[in-house]
Amino acid sequence: MKPRRVLVTGAGGQLGQAIVRAFADGDVIACGRASLDIADPVAVRRAVADARPDAVINCAAFNDVDGAEDAPVDAFAVNAFAVRSLARAADAAGAALVHYGTDFVFFDSPGRVPYSEDAPASPRSVYSASKLVGDWFALEGARGFVLRVESLFGTPVGWAGRRGTMEKIVDALEAGQEVRAFTDRIVSPSYVEDVAAATRYLLDHGAAPGLYHCVNSGHTTWYELAEEAGRILGVSPRLTPVLVDDVPMKAVRPRFCALDNGKLAAAGFPMPPWQDALRRWLARERRPAA
Repeated sequence: MKPRRVLVTGAGGQLGQAIVRAFADGDVIACGRASLDIADPVAVRRAVADARPDAVINCAAFNDVDGAEDAPVDAFAVNAFAVRSLARAADAAGAALVHYGTDFVFFDSPGRVPYSEDAPASPRSVYSASKLVGDWFALEGARGFVLRVESLFGTPVGWAGRRGTMEKIVDALEAGQEVRAFTDRIVSPSYVEDVAAATRYLLDHGAAPGLYHCVNSGHTTWYELAEEAGRILGVSPRLTPVLVDDVPMKAVRPRFCALDNGKLAAAGFPMPPWQDALRRWLARERRPAA
C-alpha cells in the first residue's frame, strides 16, 4: 500500500529535504532537530503516536565521524538507541520504518569487490559502530528497512545547511581553486534525489523489508569524481592527489567502500550510474558547459 502519511525525522538536512520533496504529493510531517529530539524516547513515542503515519523515515544522524571519537555517548544516542525508539514507535503505530545506514560499517575488502548486503561488517570507529547498531535495531522492526548510502551529494546551490564533500569540491572547481582529492578512497556516490526516489519506490510497491544498498551504480575514487565534475562543468581542474595516510584524521576511514546495489535493482529499482547522477545534479543546480 502506498504511504499517504509519512513522518520524516532530520527533515532539515540534505537527505531529509529530498525525502520531503519525494513524498510531497501526500501528507508529510517534517520534523527537524528543534521540533523532535529523536534521542528522547518519550518524545519519539508521542510524536509517532500523534502523527499516525504509514511510514517513519529517519534521516537524522550524528554524522561527525571524527567528533564521534570524543563523543561516543552522543553518537550512540542518535545513531543507535534513537533508532530503537523509532522502530518500537513505528511498530506500535503499524508503520514502516526506513533508516539510512553507511558504508563505513565495512573496512577494506581484500578482494576489492563491492560489498553486498550479506558481507560481514567490520566497523573500526565509534561512528561506524554506532551506525551498525542502529541498523540492527531498525531491522528488528516488523517493517524495518535499512538503506545504506555513502558519499551523499545533491545540496541545492545557496542552501544554508552544512555542505558535503562533493559540494565543496564543486565550489572549489568553479572558483579555480586547488582541490585535494583522495586517490585511494574508492566510493559509490549517492545522489540524494535518487536515494529519495528509491525510498519512495520501495514503500509504494510493497517491497520486502530488510537491508538494501542504496547507492548510485559503479564506483570511483574521489580524484576521479573531481575530474568528472570538472569535465561536466567545462573547467580545467587544479587537482592534487592525496592519500588517506597523508591526512591526519582521528577516526579510521575505509579506503575501499564500494557497495553493490544489485538487491535494490532486483526489487525493481536499478540505480543510475554515478556519472549520470552527477551530471543531472550539476545540470539542475549549476551551469554546466554546453
